Amino acid sequence: MNMTEAATVERSTIRKISWRLVPFVGLMFFINFLDRTAISFAGPNGMSKDLGLTAAQFGLAAGVFFIGYIVLEIPSNLALHKFGARRWLARIMVTWGVVALLFTWVSSVNGLYTLRFLLGVAEAGFFPGAILFLSMWVPAKHRSHILALFYLAQPLTIVIGAPVAALLIGANGLFGLAGWRIMFFGVAIPAILVGVIAWFYLTDKPSQAKWLTAAEREWLIAKLEAEEKEKGSRSAAHHGNPLAALANGRVWMFSLMYFGLIYGLYALAFFLPTIIGGFETRFGTHFNVFQKGLITAIPYLPAAIALFLWSRDATKRGVRSWHISVPALIGALSVPLALQMGSPTASIAVITVTACAIFCALPNFWALPGRFLSGAAAAAGIALINTVGNLAGFVAPYITGIAKDMSGSYQLPMLIVGAMMLMSAVLALAIGRTSTQTSLEPVKAH
Repeated sequence: MNMTEAATVERSTIRKISWRLVPFVGLMFFINFLDRTAISFAGPNGMSKDLGLTAAQFGLAAGVFFIGYIVLEIPSNLALHKFGARRWLARIMVTWGVVALLFTWVSSVNGLYTLRFLLGVAEAGFFPGAILFLSMWVPAKHRSHILALFYLAQPLTIVIGAPVAALLIGANGLFGLAGWRIMFFGVAIPAILVGVIAWFYLTDKPSQAKWLTAAEREWLIAKLEAEEKEKGSRSAAHHGNPLAALANGRVWMFSLMYFGLIYGLYALAFFLPTIIGGFETRFGTHFNVFQKGLITAIPYLPAAIALFLWSRDATKRGVRSWHISVPALIGALSVPLALQMGSPTASIAVITVTACAIFCALPNFWALPGRFLSGAAAAAGIALINTVGNLAGFVAPYITGIAKDMSGSYQLPMLIVGAMMLMSAVLALAIGRTSTQTSLEPVKAH
């Protein structure tokens, strides 16, 4: 195969993967993020009042999800590596859908804590499993672009999910249920259905892809094997030994960097609807449930556009540390300013800047770890990074709730968010200075 033919096969292969796998895995991620953040819509729309939740209790309920999630994260990702993504991701999705359905009938604070914990257990391994799955299908040269397309599902979850959740909440009284209970029911059913479809739709590895031509399969397999050999030729810490990956200092730097980004993401995701609900007290405004849903969605549409454009630049240049440090710094500076604004419009404008910053950093972050980890080490390393990062999923809403109860406002919690994102910016700069060229520079096509 000459260079022209190889380039044609490369383009057609990546295009087919982009259309065949990314939208479906992105849909799974869409449902995943909607189910785990559904509590943020339920809280200010009747659940907190019906269950008698304080801000700290709401934060604990939001965050306890991540305890079960973290405990089983690495074992789940290693199981995916062993049993295959098709079976494991489908199993995860159906399991969390069943647990999510039970929120419809939760009747106490302790029951809410229990179900949130079990939801985390059920979802454990999905996100790093999806990242690992896509990484196993895409050569490093195209990984940033593919992961950016996948990550679009996260901001679009709020853009689409917030108004949908508001409509479901607006069906208050249907079947004798409160609106927030109907919302939980409505967002759980798609997880079960799509999980069943995933069992039949996904393909575990390129050699099994009947939807690729023989030439496309051969090119993709050869390219991925060449990259695995290149990674395997580096230091022992980068080999397929999961214990070596867990002891690697750079993996822990990535973990702390991700912690700061996730702290910002979930502080925003879980409390933005509540902050918007507080506009009535601060500014004397009044919005109905659907209007609040639309306002919640506003920051995430520009965030999706910014994510796509920023990641396209990263794909062209090759992901650099500043593709993470610059947006993290912008987020660190902007988030504390949001509650200093004098109107709802100005507050949402600043929150939009923060959302854009977070979502510009995240997909480019995930383009880096897979460049120096392979095999079981990739499964363990990516899971460790996601595990440590998702400690912020527990810490952020809980600390935000406690700080709000103590101070009486969200200004102190947002200062803490800014500090965490500043940590991520500093770590991104540090890893850019200390990493070798082969770790952070894009893999060039030969």
